[in-house]
Amino acid sequence: MPTTAQAHDDALNDAAPARKVDALLNHYGTSHTHPVNEVIHFIAIPAIMLSLIGIMFAVHPALAVLFSAASMVYYIRLSWRFTVCMLLVTSVLLAAVDALDARGVLLPVSVAVFVVAWIFQFIGHHLEGKKPSFFEDLQYLLVGPLFVLSKLFLRLGVRW
Repeated sequence: MPTTAQAHDDALNDAAPARKVDALLNHYGTSHTHPVNEVIHFIAIPAIMLSLIGIMFAVHPALAVLFSAASMVYYIRLSWRFTVCMLLVTSVLLAAVDALDARGVLLPVSVAVFVVAWIFQFIGHHLEGKKPSFFEDLQYLLVGPLFVLSKLFLRLGVRW
């Protein structure tokens, strides 16, 4: 008997999604079905988000804030629930980045995390046997965090 999450995923795969967010998540999900690849993504995507914001913050804090704000504009066009969660996640990441900056380790930690997390992402895709979605369309770099959130939402029974 399928779980609620499996039934929801099956329903998304069987029917043409009516909303853009569902279509994006459905497409993204087709190259993220291997259980090890999924686990890697659930760890690596937040790590990449932290490191990317950290690298931008090291260049100039306003760059990190501008990028985060632009991301929110993209997310609000897809789902207000995802946007609220991404705003919370981004706020926590910005606070962590600020703490790393105060300790004087922001740039080396961010670069190291960025490189290691991407290595694991590519290992996951090697296991999956499929290329990363962003090779087709760069917007999937912003969809990745929503994919992680969508799995959490499914477990909590929250509709986006």
